[in-house]
Amino acid sequence: MARNDDNKMSREEAGRMGGEATSKNHDKEFYQEIGQKGGEATSRNHDKDFYQEIGQKGGEARGNNGNNGSSGGGKMSREEAGRKGGEARARQRDRN
Repeated sequence: MARNDDNKMSREEAGRMGGEATSKNHDKEFYQEIGQKGGEATSRNHDKDFYQEIGQKGGEARGNNGNNGSSGGGKMSREEAGRKGGEARARQRDRN
């Protein structure tokens, strides 16, 4: 158990315990609902460039793990997939 110098529970420990309690009290639908709400809030607060940037970072991170998307077969890179996903998400948000 992570305790600080005053023998109080650390934020890390409190967060872990809170997360465990939440998982015991809620089902899959709860997590789907809060995930959807979070995604909608993120969409309202960010633009196409944000989604392109995180898509590119994700693609680069995957590429650094030895899976760079260049396996042939006409597959696009993860960076390209992230960029296209960001553009599609921005178009979807603009329609709403």
